[in-house]
Amino acid sequence: MTTSSSERGVSLGMPELPAPAYPDDVRARLETDARELIARYPDSRSALLPLLHLVQSEEGHVTRTGMRFCAETLGLTTAEVTAVATFYTMYRRKPSGDYQVGVCTNTLCAVMGGDAIFETLQEHLGVGNGETTDDGLVTLEHIECNAACDFAPVVMVNWEFFDNQTPGSAKRLVDDLREGRPVQPTRGARLCTFKETARILAGFPDERPGAVEESGGAGPASLVGLRLARGETAPARVVHPRGGPHEEPRDRTHEPSPAEHLSSHDAPQDTSASDPAHPAGPTAEEGE
Repeated sequence: MTTSSSERGVSLGMPELPAPAYPDDVRARLETDARELIARYPDSRSALLPLLHLVQSEEGHVTRTGMRFCAETLGLTTAEVTAVATFYTMYRRKPSGDYQVGVCTNTLCAVMGGDAIFETLQEHLGVGNGETTDDGLVTLEHIECNAACDFAPVVMVNWEFFDNQTPGSAKRLVDDLREGRPVQPTRGARLCTFKETARILAGFPDERPGAVEESGGAGPASLVGLRLARGETAPARVVHPRGGPHEEPRDRTHEPSPAEHLSSHDAPQDTSASDPAHPAGPTAEEGE
């Protein structure tokens, strides 16, 4: 005995209609930008990634219309474009906020407090993973790795770093974003909207006065290995131990100034490990 598709709970439905085209004025503007991008590559299809950023800067996410534009511009099929757009997580597939707040929950950030930060923000904002606040400003997501483990736990907003975060500092961060207060990343240029960020990632210059000079580079903790490899030495600096009062304090031959930007592993830092309300893990010594 066979069962019908309706009995099996399968809805065949109608085939999806082709994606609509951009309005003429929008298409003309995007075509001008696309020609500039394509001219940078010996093979036009190599421009697909920046073109996806370009269409994302138009609507805040990669729509079917945007993928159709990329396909027609580069002589690709929509299936080829879709395969790329769905592979990379930096391309959004649905409407999202002006500020993409990503909390690293990979192993190191998680144990340093990333899990606590993510749970706190979900409750504070009233959204789940990949969801956007009602005002359309903040989209929250957990991400696997920000490649900034020496500053764990790390939060990113529109791909800019906010290092050594705590649940409390992360709540203040999203509140400032929603209230329109100025927010300065730990290292990097001041924030712009996700659409503006997408256009920069497409390969167009950041035209905000002084923004390029603010971009900076890697943090000091990330460059320690490089300095050692070059034979450079720095003044000895030993900080308080984390093991508790039963340990003898070490000789602190150099006290870091407040201006020094330390890694969360250069304790003491106000990270989740030093936040009693959000402990990073058990404090018992190994073997107890």
